Amino acid sequence: MLNKSEIKELIEKNKLIENYINLDKQLTPNGFDISVESVSKFESAGALDFSNSERVVPSGIEIMPQKKKTDDKYGWWSLQKGAYKVRTNEVVNLSNNLSALAFSRTSLLRMGAFTQNGVWDAGFKGKGEFILVVQNPRGVELKQNARLIQLVFFRVEETEEYDGVYKNLK
Repeated sequence: MLNKSEIKELIEKNKLIENYINLDKQLTPNGFDISVESVSKFESAGALDFSNSERVVPSGIEIMPQKKKTDDKYGWWSLQKGAYKVRTNEVVNLSNNLSALAFSRTSLLRMGAFTQNGVWDAGFKGKGEFILVVQNPRGVELKQNARLIQLVFFRVEETEEYDGVYKNLK
């Protein structure tokens, strides 16, 4: 697992992460906090098969954040119990010898919500998307740019170039 100084060096030299809000605040001893750009609710069913030839990614409708006061710079999402798709502010540029795992921040867990993430494969480049599950029966409020997940990075044997459908997600 990479430490804070290794991650910072890869950000500064190789653009491991771009479009972050505050490098010092988002760097952690063993990872990098990723923030929310948008939240969507699901509007249709999805479908998944072995070959992905019949895969259907469900459609969603973006939920617009609401400002609590007219002079607020950022708004809030008021999310009821359920599952939501989140898109990140940050663009992650993994080399072919680096992969990442994402975990819910403990602050989010203490609110009765958590995230579900896949492996961030070596060679992936783009914005991340993940599922936010709100279990708190009273819901959760998230402010724009809130830090929801922590990415931790691992060196791996050099692999082939990532060629998934979500490559270069912007």
